[in-house]
Amino acid sequence: MGYRVAVVGATGNVGREMLNILEEVNFPVDKLHAIASRKSIGVEVGWKAGVVACEDIEQFDFSTVDLVLMSAGGSISKAWGEKIGAAGPIVIDNSSHFRMDPQVPLVVPEVNPEAAGVTPKNIIANPNCSTAQLVVALKPLHDRAKIRRVVVSTYQSVSGAGKEGMDELWEQTKGVFVLGASDPKKFTKQIAFNVIPHIDVFMDDGQTKEEWKMAVETQKILDPAIQLTATCVRVPVFVGHSEAVNIEFESPLDEDEARDILREADGVAVIDKREDGGYITPKESQGEFPVYISRIRNDPTQPNTINLWCVADNLRKGAALNAIQIAQLMHERGWLKQKALA
Repeated sequence: MGYRVAVVGATGNVGREMLNILEEVNFPVDKLHAIASRKSIGVEVGWKAGVVACEDIEQFDFSTVDLVLMSAGGSISKAWGEKIGAAGPIVIDNSSHFRMDPQVPLVVPEVNPEAAGVTPKNIIANPNCSTAQLVVALKPLHDRAKIRRVVVSTYQSVSGAGKEGMDELWEQTKGVFVLGASDPKKFTKQIAFNVIPHIDVFMDDGQTKEEWKMAVETQKILDPAIQLTATCVRVPVFVGHSEAVNIEFESPLDEDEARDILREADGVAVIDKREDGGYITPKESQGEFPVYISRIRNDPTQPNTINLWCVADNLRKGAALNAIQIAQLMHERGWLKQKALA
């Protein structure tokens, strides 16, 4: 017998990907509910061989389900997350709203699985998409040599900004070849044939909130002693986030040992040949589960330091896949309970 599962935000990019992955991994679902806002009531989304019609979040009784996967944005999570958790189901939330709440575990199953076993609010947070893929790469290296400092530059696809971001890149790209690119609406500048060093809002110290998230989330998930600084950049790629990462360790660790460690790590695939095409790009990561690592090499300017290139499908490992891996983990360890039917 499977679980009764509700997907909140089922019509969005990540919500649809959650439905796809639930089916791909054969997660034990007895009954699936697609939940959305009132304007999407009746909209059909694909589920297995058929479709399910979206139900209204305002009217749905969440006490009737065992698991809620939420990806409807921070405002919906703020308004509904704790109410849903109080009704009984486990909530796995993809927004930023609960990530730094000390009573809500922030979980990447390959990195801190035990954290998912303590859920005082019945809520587990999914990390930021860029953080998720980064900590999967950092964890096995940190276990071996203890990371002191990380410097990361991200190259983040427009799908991280939702359907509006993808539509804007598509329309501007077409426009460049016809009448000129349309004015930006979702982004602050033209994204087609351009890069924008600005994701989320600016903070008082000059960081963007996306850059701040990467630092504090890495510390919460992996180790509060790790110092991390980031520069987050939006690039004209539809799906797949890339990161150039410089990692300084407290003890010696060279490129060869790092490569061997990463080849054995959970959730990681190493593609690292020093030849044309011997590395991963976001295009090849699309639709795939692993975090891909390439360009592993010593930093000649700093002892005990390596560089690497990290790529993942942000709609999958950065969001939907990680949420469902959390659900799988809880199922396997007996932490996800099925309520008796009334």
